[in-house]
Amino acid sequence: MSEEVIEEKPVVSKKVKTREDKQAEHIARIRRTAIASLIGVGTGALSFYLGGTPDAAGLQVDGFLGFMLMLAGIVIQKHLFILLGMDTSKLGAKDWFYQGFMTFAFWFMTWTILLTSITI
Repeated sequence: MSEEVIEEKPVVSKKVKTREDKQAEHIARIRRTAIASLIGVGTGALSFYLGGTPDAAGLQVDGFLGFMLMLAGIVIQKHLFILLGMDTSKLGAKDWFYQGFMTFAFWFMTWTILLTSITI
């Protein structure tokens, strides 16, 4: 019988993050989320005020404009992050999807609240 020699690969250890590194990453995530939320609220308010007077059903004449403003807010985020000196090279597709969703969610909530408060 021949014995098979199994080569063992060295275990690659992850870089151990210090408490300061973890705190810095956490603060950066909070800043990104806050910016996405504020952009969403801002675009929601702009969508309401630029969309025209809502009718009795709560529909605006230029509802499509509101959607386009929200998309512009998502696109502006990346440029705003760069202007604020945030490192965007480490952000993956999941991170950008999260940022876009936060902007969308706050845009939708703000615009909906403003539309329904007028029609009551």
